[in-house]
Amino acid sequence: MSGKKRQPVNLSELTEDEKLKYEIAEELGLLDKVLKEGWRTLSAKETGRIGGLMAGRRRDGAKK
Repeated sequence: MSGKKRQPVNLSELTEDEKLKYEIAEELGLLDKVLKEGWRTLSAKETGRIGGLMAGRRRDGAKK
């Protein structure tokens, strides 16, 4: 990781998809890691899990 300092996340500026991504990361216990080190530090398995859950929730939302 570079020496860049992470900017705080402004939830009011996030799209609905980004909010969902952060919500799922929190549910999986990955939010602290993401906020501290960034999304790029997640493994392929972790990002795949988040993406799969996002797709499932979007699909479920479309059914309603």
